[in-house]
Amino acid sequence: MAIEVIKPGLATSVQDLGRPGYYHLGIPESGGMDRFALRAANRLVGNDEGDAVLEATFQGPELRFKQDALVAVTGAELPPLVDGATQATWTSFAVQSGQVLSFGFLKRGARAYIAVAGGIDVPEVLGSRSTYALGALGGFAGRKLEAGDVLPIGATREAAPAGREVPAALRLLPPSPGVLRVLPGLYDFRITKASWEGFFSDTWRVATEADRIGYRFRGGRPLEFVPRAQPFGAGSNPSNIVDSCYPYGSIQIPGGSEPIILHRDAVSGGGYFMIGTVISADMDLIGQMQPNTPICFVPVDMPTALEARREAGERLAALRRSLA
Repeated sequence: MAIEVIKPGLATSVQDLGRPGYYHLGIPESGGMDRFALRAANRLVGNDEGDAVLEATFQGPELRFKQDALVAVTGAELPPLVDGATQATWTSFAVQSGQVLSFGFLKRGARAYIAVAGGIDVPEVLGSRSTYALGALGGFAGRKLEAGDVLPIGATREAAPAGREVPAALRLLPPSPGVLRVLPGLYDFRITKASWEGFFSDTWRVATEADRIGYRFRGGRPLEFVPRAQPFGAGSNPSNIVDSCYPYGSIQIPGGSEPIILHRDAVSGGGYFMIGTVISADMDLIGQMQPNTPICFVPVDMPTALEARREAGERLAALRRSLA
């Protein structure tokens, strides 16, 4: 069974839940930017939660199916069309051999997840089928899709019915303006107290430079750094530090002017100071933010971050119960 790519969309790639365990070697985890939506799409078609799907950004692909298939599209509100007939998102639907799956205009969110029963059956690389395009690793030929590609589909595991849907209460996209909760540190001592307070009180907007590596923001006030003699190896700019590891979700601010949140394809280290790290429960929301979306950063403590993670786990458990 296979799918022919007629039009690839803007940046459609194969993703699963990523390849943890190699970040210390400079290979990021990769995987879906919105992991909840990816899991939901797979469950709707009877796949394992971590099977490979297509992640479409801003614009959907056009795909011709070579065999009957069960499909689901979750995440962004990007209306799927089968031979021109609109299908519901967050709901499984049938596609017959020879039919074409295309997409209407994006209504909300940024990334849609297209799951096909059996999963996208590209070879695993370091335990994952996810595409890391910067390293030409994994996915389909290590890159985003191109016209003429033929995607292999695996064997169906479970005969899931068409028409299954994720309850509306479990579908989550970021509000506008959005809020991202941040655990301050590791280098926030480098800026003045007034700048620290200004960063968390200003409204920022997602810049056009927002991709799988990082999301840049503009609109807030430039930061003021605490004077110091730069240590050896840190460079002359006060926003520089001696090279350090970067956590996922960390917020670096080169030059003290435009924050960048590192995401699934992030580099693992470098020399920019970090004011804090977005908590894990909010990372999916970042991947669904469109350019120019206003957001505020809110500082939280560790107990609050852990409670948010617990609540995210409960939402995932509710998804599993609803599609059992």
